[in-house]
Amino acid sequence: MIKAQTDQDLRNNQLLDALPPDSRSRIEPHLEAIDFKLGAVVCEAGGQLRHAYFPRGSVLSLLTVLENGAAIETANIGREGAFGLFAAMYSRVSFNRCIVQLEGHTVRCPIELLQHEFDASGRVRNLLVSYSETLLSQVQQTVACNAMHSTQERMCRWLLMMHDRAEGESLPYTHEFLSQILGSHRKSVTLAAQSMQAAGLISYRRGTIQVVDRAALEATSCECYAIVKERFDAFLKPPATALHSRSE
Repeated sequence: MIKAQTDQDLRNNQLLDALPPDSRSRIEPHLEAIDFKLGAVVCEAGGQLRHAYFPRGSVLSLLTVLENGAAIETANIGREGAFGLFAAMYSRVSFNRCIVQLEGHTVRCPIELLQHEFDASGRVRNLLVSYSETLLSQVQQTVACNAMHSTQERMCRWLLMMHDRAEGESLPYTHEFLSQILGSHRKSVTLAAQSMQAAGLISYRRGTIQVVDRAALEATSCECYAIVKERFDAFLKPPATALHSRSE
């Protein structure tokens, strides 16, 4: 659903905020505010992208889809980043299925406009490539996590990431949804949730998860949550030379 843009709709995405002022001034008039429902498909794997999507409260999930239809999450994107930047830089084809993992506001920008800024500005190129490298590091960490860590550890990692993006609010997820995202059997997810609730980490009722003990949840998670968070925190506070390597 497209909504009329407002000043608030044009801000509150950290990647957009990091663009050079002249690029932002050219982009902002073309941003459209859009709200998606939980589970909505933004783009299918192999689909053509006409826009890049910048969450400002929502969370988008990138899923790798197999031939048998099974899919597993390899990365998620909140207000720190965007979906569709590879299309702006190199190709219009999406390599992943992108779905809405947390409802909230999003703004989208025409690919052609981002391509122009990418080609014209070294500062924009540095920013978008740096973000894409950081997102790739999340994909790589998630692959290792899926292969090496238990369902409970992975679930803790995932809930912490969603808790950060939801800013402390309850999380509207069923065991079925979690099993699909994590690529685990539903029974494994249910057992993990029961164990976490018994330990006082979370409370779970009718498809709603509430984080009760954040510190204990972090302690129970594998190291992957902290590693990915540190990388994105570093990206969001880069040295000046990372974004200003040359004058325009």
